[in-house]
Parts: sequence; C-alpha cells; structure tokens
Amino acid sequence: MKQLKVNGVYCGDSCVLMNQIEENSISVSFWSPPYFMGKDYEKDATYESWQTLLKSVIQLHKRVLKPGGFLVINIADIISFKDETMPRIMGLNPKNRKCAVTREMVLKAKAAHPDFNRDKLAKLLNCSEQTIDRRLNGNNIRGGKYEAGTRIKLVGGNIERYAYDVGLYLYDRRIWHKDPAWANCKWTTNTLKSVSETEDLYIFWKPGEYVVNRDRLSPDEWKEWGYRQVWNIPSVRANDEHSAMFPVELASRVIRLFSDPGDIVLDPFLGSGTTAIAALKTGRKFIGIEKMPHYAALAKTKIKKASLVQDELSLTNL
Repeated sequence: MKQLKVNGVYCGDSCVLMNQIEENSISVSFWSPPYFMGKDYEKDATYESWQTLLKSVIQLHKRVLKPGGFLVINIADIISFKDETMPRIMGLNPKNRKCAVTREMVLKAKAAHPDFNRDKLAKLLNCSEQTIDRRLNGNNIRGGKYEAGTRIKLVGGNIERYAYDVGLYLYDRRIWHKDPAWANCKWTTNTLKSVSETEDLYIFWKPGEYVVNRDRLSPDEWKEWGYRQVWNIPSVRANDEHSAMFPVELASRVIRLFSDPGDIVLDPFLGSGTTAIAALKTGRKFIGIEKMPHYAALAKTKIKKASLVQDELSLTNL
C-alpha cells in the first residue's frame, strides 16, 4: 500500500487514507470535524453516521500517532439538531408574535361557538388556522407543516469513550473563547438558550514519553496562554471560502505547544488548509486529508499562495 507523503494534500475519505500513513509517525493531530449542523458537506449525515465517522477517525489515531503523541479535537461540545422524536411544543415568545390573538381569546371563542372548527375560529378571530392550532395545542408549526423539535446533546463524553476504547487517554481540555454571535445573524436566539461563545479542545495522549519543552514558547507566551485553560482568540470574520474556518492562531498554538520543529502534523479534515499553513509557519511538516474535492483544491491553492512550500504539493484523488 502506497504511503502518504508529508506536505501533501490528499483528497478522499480519512477512514481509508489514514491507513496509508506511516505507523507511529504523527506527533500531533489537530482537527475540527463536521459539527452535524447541516452544512453542504454533511447534508446527508444522520446523528448515528456522524458519530460513526468520529469514532472511526479517532480510533485510527492509535496506529498513526507516535508514542507520547497528542490528538487535539476542536469541537463545539453542545450541538443541536432536529429530532423527530422530540415533542413539538413551541416556546412562547409573546413580543415576537405578529398576531395579537392569545390562547385565552381562542378558548373564549371556542366556548362561545362550540361547533366551530379551526377554520371558522380563524375567520372569527381574523387570524390563520396555524395560529389557532399554536394557541390551542402549543404545536410548533411553520407553513402548515409540523417542525421537528430541536434536540441538544453533549458530545465530549462520546469522544472520550471512543479514544479510551483504543488506549488514547484524555490529557487535558482547553477552551477557545471566540466572538459571540452578533445580533440578527442566524446564530442568535429568540429562546432562553445561550448564544455560542466557546468551543472545546479535547486533548488525548497516546501512552509514551513526551517532552515538556518550555523553549517552544517565549516566557510571555507561557504566561499569556501556554498554561491557561481559556484561549481568547477572535473568530474568522469571513467564512466566504469555507463555512467552518478556524483561525490560524488557534492551530498554531496547539502545534507549538504539543510538537517540535520538524515534527509531522496531521489534519484528517483539512478544509481550507488552516492546520497545514500553521504547521509550515511554525517549522513543522503536515499531512492533510479532505473529502470534498473543491476544498482540497482550495487548501492546496492557499498553501502554495502562502509561499510556504518550495516543492510542488501533492494533491491526489484517492
């Protein structure tokens, strides 16, 4: 089987291509997986298939990581997704209602006209049939169709279990404090739920000796973020090239903290190439795998544009 060369961008399935990485060769693997939020590259995924993907990729790291190497996963620990089994009940938000009809008004009309169906009640109160149903039953209806409820889940426990099952141990957790969602964007909320302001970095260790090298960072860097749990790093302000980009600074900190110059960094979900650029800027080598051909091509272009690699990059459709 042909092995993947360093400083190469490979287009294909990580669950297949990671078997072509030299055993015990990766010092640190840093990546942000699909978040199961319905983006174009995960539109056909189910929660179960998404978890299978995470489990498979995590467990393949047992073979490719060096003894003493680290796996660092950047993920939003709280995710939300549509779940057909959830009760279809609306959260009441009276100030946002476009219709002044209340539940009490509907009940009063219904008592006065017990023979009226939903259509007649709607005409009487000068509102839509959907409004009558919402007020009476609390149903979450959009355009006359029932919407599945939104389910909230934590994913950190699953990630830890998948790693532990193959002998990778949770070493630490850092918190990336990013910009909060701004007003009127689709990530803000009209519910009681909070707006996302952080993501988690789960750090796993493959048993073996590792080096604690204080010379990797300056004294000020150690004080500012080296041993700090919370990293304050602004988000990427424009995700026009890729819908889920993280800042180069985030990848650079992970790579500098957990590896040395000359080491190999892996990203099995390379996206637009941020991890590879951070690796090369800090004097490391990289192997990048990206399933979507247009993102793999974008990553190759961005890395070459950064003038970080003199040799021609490998972009192989496997």
